[in-house]
Amino acid sequence: MSQQHPALELAEAVADQLHHPQVIRRFLPHDRWYPQSLANGAPGIALLHVELAALGLRPWQRVHDWLTSEPHFVTGPPSNPYYGAPAFAHAMAAAARTIPNAYQRALSSLDISIESAVLQRISAARTRLDQAKIPVRAEFDTIRGLTGYGAYLLHRAPQSDALREILCYLVRIVEPIAVEGHPVPGWWCQGSPSKRLDGQFPHGHSNHGVAHGIGGPLALLSLAAIRGIQVAGQAAAIHTICAWLDSWETTTGSATNWPYWISLTELCQGNAARPWAQRPSWCYGTAGLGRALQLAAIATGDSARKHRVETAVATTLADQATLTVTTDSSLCHGFAGLAHLASVIAADATPQAAQQLRAHIPRLLGRVQEAGPAPRTVAEKLLTSAAAGPGFLDGAAGIALAGLAAIIHPPQSRWDTCLLIA
Repeated sequence: MSQQHPALELAEAVADQLHHPQVIRRFLPHDRWYPQSLANGAPGIALLHVELAALGLRPWQRVHDWLTSEPHFVTGPPSNPYYGAPAFAHAMAAAARTIPNAYQRALSSLDISIESAVLQRISAARTRLDQAKIPVRAEFDTIRGLTGYGAYLLHRAPQSDALREILCYLVRIVEPIAVEGHPVPGWWCQGSPSKRLDGQFPHGHSNHGVAHGIGGPLALLSLAAIRGIQVAGQAAAIHTICAWLDSWETTTGSATNWPYWISLTELCQGNAARPWAQRPSWCYGTAGLGRALQLAAIATGDSARKHRVETAVATTLADQATLTVTTDSSLCHGFAGLAHLASVIAADATPQAAQQLRAHIPRLLGRVQEAGPAPRTVAEKLLTSAAAGPGFLDGAAGIALAGLAAIIHPPQSRWDTCLLIA
């Protein structure tokens, strides 16, 4: 791949601006910097340096500077897959995939801490399940919950008891439970999907995102099955989740959608029609959930589903109304993330769908470059933007990584395993 590709030049420009942790105050005030956050802090920025170092384009010293920027890692209940010790563990594991002996002592210690945290969380979840109560979203989701821990363990300790316990737990949360006398799936969450929707979900909701809903567990169960890691009931759980999503799938124009979430009223009515177009993003939307469903089809050998979902993502990315509501460049819910997902899905797609998906990538990456004619200008605008900033999920580091991965697939460091798309 030529080093003149704009996505590669942008990645290098962002990394050079973020060459050392001491520069972070140029881009963020103190109250917006969360150093131990994978989404917004040092571990996510370290991933960009890991990938460029793995490609031989930038020095490994930058990786080390960012990974050692915090004297102590947060552990115990305050930590989660995207915060504290697990977040740094993910970044260190990405580095270790390229340099096998890198950070082994630190990773060994972190692995013990992570497996202990998982077993404690599993114990609490079992108590909740035995009491037939519905979970909080953070119990199981990708960002803060057991699914996110599973994403790490699947690649770091695939034969561990902790991973098997997570898979058994996910199988169990597919079993139905009752809310206000109505049967709902066991992943039905307490409260509303977000604070801005407080009061609209008095009886909880079914969340369908990869970041915060059942899309994440579906992806983890499927990725584990593809790798030959199976627990009792796993295949049936995959089928059940797919059947649930099938029942809520809608098509408008050329766009295929699944509602981000549904309320108990919508469940009882059997209608979750939304009056707005939906972003087809990773966190919530057709691209992220489409990848989870593609993985499920691969895991179960369902070629018809695989073809259908690949085509659905390809045609949705061509739908102008859908892309109009995509308003930024972020990895999480913007154009760079869509370009990366198009590349990931295409790698496993049938030839026709793969061609359609790859045809979208230049246009999606072009939207990232609209901030200016030169990569350095784009990097500076992203880094100083109040909406973006330097971080991983919403900011410049993630945009740079996603754009790079869209043209060099798969990523050398497999930094994207935390997204449960690989």
